[in-house]
Amino acid sequence: MKHSPLAVVFPASLSALCVLLFLSWNAFAPTSQMARRKPGLDGTPPSAANSDTRDLIAVGVVDGPGTRSTVAGSWTSFRGENNDAISTDPTKLARSFPSADGPPIVWEIEVEEGYAAAAIRDGCVYLIDYDADEQLDTLRCLSLDDGQEIWHNSYPAQVSPNHGMTRTIPAIAGDSVVTIGPRCHVACWDAETGECRWLFSMVERFGSEERQWYSGQCPLIDDDRVILAPCGKDAMMVAIDLHSGDEVWRTPNRHEWKMSHGSILPMEFEQTPMYVYCGTGGTAGVSAKDGTLLWDETSWDEHFATSPSPIGLPNNQVFLCSGYDSIGAMFLNISKEGDKFITTPGENLDRKQFNSEQQTPVLVDNHLFGIRKHRGGQLVCMDLEGNEIWNSGRDKFGHGPYMIADNLILTLSDRGRLVAAEATTEAYHPVWETEVFEHGNEAWGPMAIASGRLIVRDLTRVACLDLRSENP
Repeated sequence: MKHSPLAVVFPASLSALCVLLFLSWNAFAPTSQMARRKPGLDGTPPSAANSDTRDLIAVGVVDGPGTRSTVAGSWTSFRGENNDAISTDPTKLARSFPSADGPPIVWEIEVEEGYAAAAIRDGCVYLIDYDADEQLDTLRCLSLDDGQEIWHNSYPAQVSPNHGMTRTIPAIAGDSVVTIGPRCHVACWDAETGECRWLFSMVERFGSEERQWYSGQCPLIDDDRVILAPCGKDAMMVAIDLHSGDEVWRTPNRHEWKMSHGSILPMEFEQTPMYVYCGTGGTAGVSAKDGTLLWDETSWDEHFATSPSPIGLPNNQVFLCSGYDSIGAMFLNISKEGDKFITTPGENLDRKQFNSEQQTPVLVDNHLFGIRKHRGGQLVCMDLEGNEIWNSGRDKFGHGPYMIADNLILTLSDRGRLVAAEATTEAYHPVWETEVFEHGNEAWGPMAIASGRLIVRDLTRVACLDLRSENP
């Protein structure tokens, strides 16, 4: 069969044009997802300069129509009451649901862009949000029953979208709620009324340097003290009196580390309580008693950014991980000679074995559970030598959060798919799944649970699901 010249030339020309258009688009389009996370490579501006001239004072409480729930249970801080992302709530969770849609969604609300997650206590859900119209960091107190706002209070802060805006979790102790805002503002609020008790900027008070994606550090409350890692010129870590906001002690910043996106976690080695923090240049252990620097080491470097927090392991080890560049994970050994702590680098895991860009692994039965960024976000179980026991195969979760409740590991994909699997070291055994968010996007905020009510979020929505085995 013969073809006319037009029939041959036109398709060839069209193909060539498509190739040129593709090459042109590719030259100016964002690079890979990993590169997209680096400010400036996706057209996202760096954090806006803080030219806000408004006084740093709380605007005042605004009451809403919501009422406190009678539902019991609590999740009072980053990783819960025991700082381990494991719920000890006795509420039994369902292994199946009558509806094919899975667990019922009790309520859903819209929020400004971010990854800030919830703390729960006394029937209230506490969440950091942002008022873009008035440029205010805002703490919202919501009813666990229906998500209606009970009250909110705010303070001035200029925040522009930069891979989200909010990304931290409040801490609740006694009658106080403590928050760290995107631009390193620390505030203490009355948990009942919402009145602001004290408020300061770590940048102004300690010389902190804001991170490229705003503050990701969550506050830690221990024994009526707020423990922070401002990493200013003269203060790597500080303790602040919960009630007055006064400084109790500070740890010198001898290496001049800057803040990472991770949080401080309490640990105990050789019967010595300490706070462990991974900064921009290494890791440090600080006495929980008086802030004395017990040890620091620089073999684990941040490698552009660290968001996961350190995990204390049996046998006097710390597990460190990240997910940028070629970084993977490392076991850090801690020993004691007389009164002196000695740290030595242990086994290194390359990124194919384990790495994590967003979330902190969970330690259960001498095994580590976590989402490995390599290969698209598989959930993996490893022993304490870094050997993989199982992975979730084709079931992938991106950078999503995970936690354990009632012997289930609950894992949320970054597109909003929630999967419940048996929290066992034997194999990956999913028992149910559900799509929480239609067209979900960047569901990275850590989850919280109280009496079977699970709080999850994506970039612009927060939802509450009822996971109880017996629903009224």
